[in-house]
Amino acid sequence: MKEALGLIETVGMAAAIEAADTCVKSANVELIGYELTRGQGMVTVKIKGDVGAVKAAVESAKVSAGKVNKVVSTLVIPRPAQGIQGIIESDSTVGIEREEDNKKEALEDNKEVEIVKEEVTKQDEKKKMQQTKK
Repeated sequence: MKEALGLIETVGMAAAIEAADTCVKSANVELIGYELTRGQGMVTVKIKGDVGAVKAAVESAKVSAGKVNKVVSTLVIPRPAQGIQGIIESDSTVGIEREEDNKKEALEDNKEVEIVKEEVTKQDEKKKMQQTKK
């Protein structure tokens, strides 16, 4: 990951949503998603972007989310090691779009289109047969 990583850990979903909203409105960052941590109702919001933008977004989110509920911790990692990408973009992260998910959706969409085309073709053939019988 070449971009900076920002984490905002809050108590409660409302504070997490406030943090995420503030992040994307206050700086040019991308929301990776959120992760529900085990116990105590904590939620971690994950963002990425250029270092300055991530720092600004995390600081803004810390203040705004703190008005809703407790902010447990924040962290900015300027250039995270490649090996931690699996932790950042884990299956527990909600809201993240993975490439393989997008590919599966595209394949499913293509299959649905083919099925519809076949049905339309069959209907057209039936209409032609009915017209020739008349």
